[in-house]
Amino acid sequence: MSHLTRRRFLSDSTIAAAVLAAGSSSHFVSPAAEALGADADASAGDTLNVMVCGVRSRGYDHVRLFAKNRECHIKYICDVDEAIGQRRVGEFEKQFGYRPEFVRDMRRGFDDKDLDVVVVATPNHWHTLAGIWAMQAGKDVYVEKPVSHNILEGQRLVEAARKYKKICQTGTQSRSIEGVIAAVDYVQTGKLGDVKLARGLCYNRRKAIGAKGAFEPPKSVDYNLWVGPAEMQPITRPQFHYDWHWQYHWGNGDINNQGVHQMDVARWGLGIDSLSDKVISYGGRLGYVDAGDTANTQVAIHLFGDKTITFEVRGLPTDPLYGASIGDIFYGTEGIVALGNWGKGVAMDLNGKVVRHFGENVKGSPYEIGTVSHIQNFVDAVKSRNPKHLNAEIREGHLSAGLGHAATISYRLGKRASVREVKAAVEAFGGDDDNVQTLDRAVAHLKDNGVNVEETPLTLGAVLQMDAKTETFVNNSAANAMLSRTYRKNFEVPALEN
Repeated sequence: MSHLTRRRFLSDSTIAAAVLAAGSSSHFVSPAAEALGADADASAGDTLNVMVCGVRSRGYDHVRLFAKNRECHIKYICDVDEAIGQRRVGEFEKQFGYRPEFVRDMRRGFDDKDLDVVVVATPNHWHTLAGIWAMQAGKDVYVEKPVSHNILEGQRLVEAARKYKKICQTGTQSRSIEGVIAAVDYVQTGKLGDVKLARGLCYNRRKAIGAKGAFEPPKSVDYNLWVGPAEMQPITRPQFHYDWHWQYHWGNGDINNQGVHQMDVARWGLGIDSLSDKVISYGGRLGYVDAGDTANTQVAIHLFGDKTITFEVRGLPTDPLYGASIGDIFYGTEGIVALGNWGKGVAMDLNGKVVRHFGENVKGSPYEIGTVSHIQNFVDAVKSRNPKHLNAEIREGHLSAGLGHAATISYRLGKRASVREVKAAVEAFGGDDDNVQTLDRAVAHLKDNGVNVEETPLTLGAVLQMDAKTETFVNNSAANAMLSRTYRKNFEVPALEN
């Protein structure tokens, strides 16, 4: 086999140096957007009134960056934690000279006919319902990744955008980062030869979140609103905010936290416009015991006809692969592209010669620069009323999150297995990667972190076949039951007809 995954033709140190040294490209419009219709007759006013929902961390980045956009005005700051929300209002007033209105319940903002845009940066289990409610209220929506907590939610969000003819952008800002755009263009225009394999990496150190117990929410939090569409459950983690990411009831683990960015780039670069035909995932929450239940070590393999995406999550300390810790590697018959975090990377030929740098001219934070560009792209589309102008139209977000959701379903339907059993399963699974080599690297990584995989075996996920057109699993009722969830009364994600 000619793909470079079958042999390591360069030392990691050589590639790492090249990646760290890492061009620029022109503006990119998502190919999938060509299927969308436009409402060219509608036009927004000169200034867009904006509400940001969820402002503890990433959401407050959006507050600042939307406020810095000359075409936007922050009208509402929304958070179910009143202490956080009020603090952000005060900080905002000091920086920008005017005071947005604070609301705990986003529906108060939705009722304002002068509100134009809603930014959703809540915990994951709220993303879809908040986006749908906003579009039903006539607002355009920027929704953070992952755009859904499960696959059916993503479908509903796409359907709502179509039904209400709203502009809906996904917060995967890599699609607006020049280095990433240039690298994807390099891959798609044949400069790597035939490319059938992409590897996404989320090597992101995550520590234990503390022992499982019984905890109360902060007194400033309206817990009923925080729970929203999810089934009511008590708090079992010591830190209320953020650590919900590592509990499946609220979050989606790192494969759909940080990892959804890299899954999105992998799918984009390979030109894949659907969920996969077949998936398997293995891993575990290894190296510690805590209140979390999401995998901190996970490998997912997706097959799409003759193309493959392998995705690796490592939450324990690890060395980079080909110079990248959070990024993507594209393997072609004529070389590879190794792309690090937020658009810095290189292309190399089969002899390891660097033939192109990506992102080398970026000054400042690529993450923030990319977010600014992504916001401007969204604002431009809101003004033009043309979803074709979006770099990350909502269907792109649905598909990229959906791949993570499908891998998680495989993993959660799995059983404890020896390394030998996992090796046999992934070897039989097929695809364009060397699945056994990927497993061997993962096992070696765990051993380096003191994890005895014989005493603490891996979880080997179920092999799942998917009908990519209907986005349902083939002959697997247990997997299909996990495409959605049970919703609380008055917080239901609506069916298509509603």
